[in-house]
Amino acid sequence: MTALLSRNPAAAYRRVEVDARIEAARGGELTRICLEEVVTALGQALLAIERNPGVAPREALARAHGIALWLGRSVDPANPLHEALVQFYGGLASLIRRNMVRAVPEEIAQVRCDFADLLEAAEAS
Repeated sequence: MTALLSRNPAAAYRRVEVDARIEAARGGELTRICLEEVVTALGQALLAIERNPGVAPREALARAHGIALWLGRSVDPANPLHEALVQFYGGLASLIRRNMVRAVPEEIAQVRCDFADLLEAAEAS
C-alpha cells in the first residue's frame, strides 16, 4: 500500500480528501459526492484517452464503474423512481465496464454527461 501511495502522492491526497468528505456527509450529500467523483473519474478517463488513444484507462474507469454500481445499490426502495434509477445506474455501469476493455471516447463522454446532468439536478434540489 505504501508503495502505491508513494507512486502517486496527488492521488493519495485526493483519496484522503474524498474519504473525509464521505465521513462528514449526510443524506443526499453522499450521493452528490459520488456523482462528483464519477464525473471526475470519467473526465480523467477521457484525458487519458487523449494522451494515449490505444490504451483503455482502466483505473479511472474502474473507479467510475464502482461508483455507478454503488449508486444503483443505494437507491432508496421507497423512492418512487427506484426501479428506473436502478436500471439507469446499471446501464451506465455496464457501459463503463464495456469501455474498460475497449475505450470508446464518445460513449465515455455520454456517460459523463448523463452523470453530470444528475449532479446538476441534485445540486438544484
